[in-house]
Amino acid sequence: MGTQLPSTEFDGTDTDDRREAQAEAVLGDPDVPMVQLLRPDGTLGTDPVFSEYAARLDAGKLKGFYADMAKIRRFDVEATALQRQGQLALWVPLTGQEAAQIGSGRASQPQDYIFPTYREHGVALTRNVDLAELLCQFRGVSNGGWNPKDTNFHLYTLVLAAQTPHAVGYAMGVQREQKLNPTGEKAAVMVYFGDGASSEGDVHESMVFASSFNAPVVFFCQNNHWAISVPTTVQTRIPLSNRAKGYGFPGIRVDGNDVIAVHAVTEWALDRARRGESPVLIEAFTYRVGAHTTADDPTKYRGSEEEAQWRAKDPLERLEKYLRAEGLADDAFFEQVKADGDELAAYVRKTTHDLETPDIRQAFANTYAEAHPLVAEELAWFEDYSAGFADEAADAEDSGTQGTATDGAASR
Repeated sequence: MGTQLPSTEFDGTDTDDRREAQAEAVLGDPDVPMVQLLRPDGTLGTDPVFSEYAARLDAGKLKGFYADMAKIRRFDVEATALQRQGQLALWVPLTGQEAAQIGSGRASQPQDYIFPTYREHGVALTRNVDLAELLCQFRGVSNGGWNPKDTNFHLYTLVLAAQTPHAVGYAMGVQREQKLNPTGEKAAVMVYFGDGASSEGDVHESMVFASSFNAPVVFFCQNNHWAISVPTTVQTRIPLSNRAKGYGFPGIRVDGNDVIAVHAVTEWALDRARRGESPVLIEAFTYRVGAHTTADDPTKYRGSEEEAQWRAKDPLERLEKYLRAEGLADDAFFEQVKADGDELAAYVRKTTHDLETPDIRQAFANTYAEAHPLVAEELAWFEDYSAGFADEAADAEDSGTQGTATDGAASR
């Protein structure tokens, strides 16, 4: 009939090969283990691609990185204490991952949209989320705690990897809006997940869609070495960043305890996504120093020697050494940072203590937009059930009063 049917396999191979070649030309040898600029001893190294990005950071920004990391670590300590005191139902610590979160979060722009998991407290800080609001979910008084529309920072996702398809879908929407308004402000989407979540099918499916539609999305994997008690070696036999090659877009591993390198790599990746060149997978090679959550005991599955090795790579100490050596910060600066952190902790502590428990009846009202007979029936059952406790309490109080009167008469 004269109809030209498309090839059934690898249609557009030349285009795909060209994209891959361009990515490798920028990143260099894909077998290079990791991008690192700020070494553990606090000295600054060089990189053929990313030193240019690091050179854009002035003293103010570097000091800001340190202040952010110190502030979020102090917040983490306070939140852990609040959970131990019974003020929070659960807490998810981030200590050790401050550079991965602050570096990447500060590389984003206001128009970008961020999809976190449940540990991205540092990223939340960079997006101007009120950290006291962040604790509402962990106290159980809110389904979220903040309005994502105010900050372009989505609500936490507690189901592993569930946010990755949402992020790609959102990025595809952004892509279509930008086609309708080509002169408008370009935006990208960044989605966070952990090394454990990388084994979920949602991540694979998301990367397939992102690649197929060239969605403007950056996948940011925080490889903190432990998916609760399962080590990364069980999740993968190759660096997680290498998986991107199978989907046809760049993957890059960065020292997740080096805030300067993380910022540079993320800035590069987001710029690339905004230009519509391709998605990017970033693997931030870092470490969860503490427990997975406050319900976890890491001493049951890993040794103290491993933790000690990673504490020597502490992201805050690394940057402090550099700032002091370069004469960019003095004792007064670090004392002020500590004072600011203590002030934040006091604010968070008071705000958490002052939170009121919402009326559980509101949960019934929020189930459907309009009244529903099944929900009304369940609410009636709940009211009847609750009334039974009130009757028991009244009976107990009456018995106690009568007993006291009888005892008094007997004593006379």
